[in-house]
Amino acid sequence: MQKFIFIVVLSLLYLGIISSASQKKQSVSVDKIYIDKKGVMRWSDTGREASFFGVNYTLPFAHAYRATGYLNKDRKKAIDKDVYHFARLGFNAYRIHIWDVEISDEQGNLLANDHLDLLDYLIGKLKERNIQIVLTAMTNFGNGYPERNFPTDGFSYQYDKCEIHKNPEAIRAQENYITQLVKHVNPYTGKAYMNDPDIVGFEINNEPCHNGTQEQTREYINRMLTALKKAGNRKPVFYNVSHNLQQETVYYSTNIQGTTYQWYPIGLVAGHTRHGNFLPYVDNYAIPFSHTKGFENKARLVYEYDPADILYSYMHPAMVRSFRKAGFQWITQFAYDPMDIARFNTEYQTHYLNLAYTPQKALSMKIAAEATHALPLHQSYGKYPNDTVFGNFRVSYLRDLSELNSAEKYYYSNTTDTQPLDREQLQSIAGTGDSPVIQYEGTGAYFLDRLEKGLWRLEIMPDAVVISDPFAKPSLKKEVVAIAWGQWDMKIDLPSFKSGFTVTGINEGNRYRAEATDGVILSVGPGVYLLQSKGFTPSATWNKETVWGNIRLGEYAAPPADTIRYRIAHQPAMVAESGKPLVLEMQVVGPAFPDSVIVYTDKLSFWSDKNLSFKAERTCGYTYRVTIPAEQMHPGKFRYNLVVCDKQKRLTFPGGTEGSPTDWDYISPEYWETTVVAPDSEIRLFSATDESGDLESYAMPEWSYIRRERIDNGPAEMPTLKFTFESKEDRPRYFLRKDIKKAVEHRVSRLQQCRQICLSGKNLPETLTVGFITNTGYTYTAPVTPGQGIVRIPISELKQTSTALLPNSYPVFMEKYFEPDSLIPFAIEDVEKLELSFDGEKGIKQEPEIADIWLE
Repeated sequence: MQKFIFIVVLSLLYLGIISSASQKKQSVSVDKIYIDKKGVMRWSDTGREASFFGVNYTLPFAHAYRATGYLNKDRKKAIDKDVYHFARLGFNAYRIHIWDVEISDEQGNLLANDHLDLLDYLIGKLKERNIQIVLTAMTNFGNGYPERNFPTDGFSYQYDKCEIHKNPEAIRAQENYITQLVKHVNPYTGKAYMNDPDIVGFEINNEPCHNGTQEQTREYINRMLTALKKAGNRKPVFYNVSHNLQQETVYYSTNIQGTTYQWYPIGLVAGHTRHGNFLPYVDNYAIPFSHTKGFENKARLVYEYDPADILYSYMHPAMVRSFRKAGFQWITQFAYDPMDIARFNTEYQTHYLNLAYTPQKALSMKIAAEATHALPLHQSYGKYPNDTVFGNFRVSYLRDLSELNSAEKYYYSNTTDTQPLDREQLQSIAGTGDSPVIQYEGTGAYFLDRLEKGLWRLEIMPDAVVISDPFAKPSLKKEVVAIAWGQWDMKIDLPSFKSGFTVTGINEGNRYRAEATDGVILSVGPGVYLLQSKGFTPSATWNKETVWGNIRLGEYAAPPADTIRYRIAHQPAMVAESGKPLVLEMQVVGPAFPDSVIVYTDKLSFWSDKNLSFKAERTCGYTYRVTIPAEQMHPGKFRYNLVVCDKQKRLTFPGGTEGSPTDWDYISPEYWETTVVAPDSEIRLFSATDESGDLESYAMPEWSYIRRERIDNGPAEMPTLKFTFESKEDRPRYFLRKDIKKAVEHRVSRLQQCRQICLSGKNLPETLTVGFITNTGYTYTAPVTPGQGIVRIPISELKQTSTALLPNSYPVFMEKYFEPDSLIPFAIEDVEKLELSFDGEKGIKQEPEIADIWLE
């Protein structure tokens, strides 16, 4: 019994529930920030405005915790690697919504377990990098996604999420829990959370559900604030105001010191990669309740944001620009994937971010971090497209590019031809691809930082090759990005290196030594290197253990090569024209560059000695290209395989089948396929008979009934796709959209000859409009006059109009339309999306049927 009591006491001491002698002696640290009377977060030591940019990262909890276990990864080593990458990307902010179900019991007592230990460890590692922290105390929901919930004794599992904020027993458990949480002493720092200067403050809970009265909401918040105060907390307390809009005045009437918001501008969980120019979607972050009493004296934080379901690298700095204009000082993306599970993207299917696996997006995050600190609060840079250049920053959809170009920093997320402002003054370079300063064939990120005038640190990440859609259904059995440790030449054009320089590998196990000639480092692989100008003598000793900023020079973290077998990433052309050559492009990654990559068509016969084949040539990195001659392109279906030849082995794709179609026992039925049409034929944009031709359907307001059904109209009529729309909201508007870029990209000449949009359907609404969204993000439509049979709308009648921001964004109060204030003439060669839209009436069903849409 005495032994049991001793163990319980030790556990309580660890959790900080009982005061030990060491706790009593624990000095109360000065918080690094305070919030002034105008709601501005300021540094305590200087009084200057503070700014924070970083990520959410969830390895201590839920699926990320379990998945690293499934893969037998060391979780603390995984944290070490990821936090190092946070430092390389310039993050100074970290936020997490703690899964209270994993560290609490039914009464809200804090549990000493591996989840809490990992959170403590993570906080300690973040502090080493000078990364500030906001802890959201509770999620009040399950720990399963994307799996089923795993049962625990946590108090949040005892209540519905919308009940937990008003049930008396649930509130008592939360008071107990949040008290113990902020008093908990982190064994890795020796400080209670509420006394840790690097913990900026506490958010009470993640996305609360307040469906009761305003008085119930006020009472709940005040009870949480009282519990925190009684615990001894003096840090700022934040609360979510982007949910439960009917409660807005209550939030601002309490003593919370900061308010938290989200932004998912293009929706969530598309189930596939989205494409298009989404810059109009992030042109402005308008807060409709900004005139509420008390709004101006509370700090503004973005607890979560992400342009979900895209791999583009042009969005993050643009979102930061809009956040800063709206007065936000804390901005944390959701969520950074732990490197050890990132090749699968299972943690959050709709989000994907990791320095190794999404290098271009990660570099855009580094640029966004710089924008957060450089752009003044409340500064406007005009309206899109004028605001694509702001301060020293630039974003471009057509180039898929984010860019920072200042006197000392030159960062780019993709290949750029922008000249640096001043090569002599440059201190830091980071990018992917080519620039006027660095030419590099690899696909990973690189960092080049000046230590002294003639001494630089170069860090190169491995190559990342996307091999399947990262936003499709996830599985730990399906890789979405392959990592290769390629060795490529790198050319550097800087004044420091005009007379040549030496290259010395300094990370663990890196024995690379070379002299660069004409600025070219030959066959350099992933790792960390010191580049020293010839004739230059450093003023200090620099080696792998030297501390520089918040890293050691020799630190390096990267996933191992994942190239045991060959993989091909290839998207066939949707439509091509007969009698014209067709260029096929593919990414091929494997244990080595293959001897050859061969295209065979479905016309191949084992018995023939004259089977046609076409050899692909490597053009750059892992990209191969082959041209199918015009004489092979006949109306119908062009079906083909790609065969990777490596010594005596053959692998045939798309299935990755061993062997070749020329083998007698090859039986795989898999082919890629392109529809081949006559050059003067119509351009078909949609057909109800096409399995892949579904239109995406939307409604504004979002919460409307939408149903689709394919109708077989018998042998005398074409099938139709019938939509049923019904809304309980006033003045709804309904939309049908389809990406058509792939349908027109190989038909440029015919596209420019087209003069009419043709539409075949039934029950077409009287308010129907049809048109296009172009690569500018602008929308051009014309009204449709319903009639019998085929309706034809002259393309010349298309007029620039507002762009509906669909899919619907979160939070729900965001603007629904982008209203352009500059005129961009319509250019048919720029079309990327087809759009149909029409008005509805509250409670009235609309049931249009669409058979075909084409251009002629």
